[in-house]
Amino acid sequence: MDNFEEIEPVSQHEDEVDALWVSEDVRSYLYETAKWTKFLAIVGFVFAGMTAIGAFGAGAVLNTISAVQPNSPLMKIGAAGLTVMYLLFAVFIFYPSYLLYKFSAATNQAVLFADQPSLSVAMSKMKSYFKFWGILTIIIIAFYAFAIILVAIGGIAMASR
Repeated sequence: MDNFEEIEPVSQHEDEVDALWVSEDVRSYLYETAKWTKFLAIVGFVFAGMTAIGAFGAGAVLNTISAVQPNSPLMKIGAAGLTVMYLLFAVFIFYPSYLLYKFSAATNQAVLFADQPSLSVAMSKMKSYFKFWGILTIIIIAFYAFAIILVAIGGIAMASR
């Protein structure tokens, strides 16, 4: 690990709130985390790009599917619908990757130059990253709950016939 200068806590006035002190161990953990998040962000950018490029091949995919299975449910969506769906999926891959990349860059800046504002930016990006996945998880859980309720209602309706 690189030699980092220890940052000593600054003396405080009575009206100041206790400052957070970042030890050498924490700095090394942040530095290593930044490397991994940069790697994951780049992989996410590649997958988002490949998904976006694949979105524009939706027409060709539907033509092939229609030749093999003319009654496929994908035919009802249409090429434009499939393209939009893939582009939305690419955005859902790109946005968290972007947040990870910004976290990585700001963390490197903070660790290498003992820059407190960069550490604040990094933590803000990490908060946004987890907030994004938390909201998406809530949406998916709500979707599953709704689907279970619909299946139960459908089952009850079928049983009462």
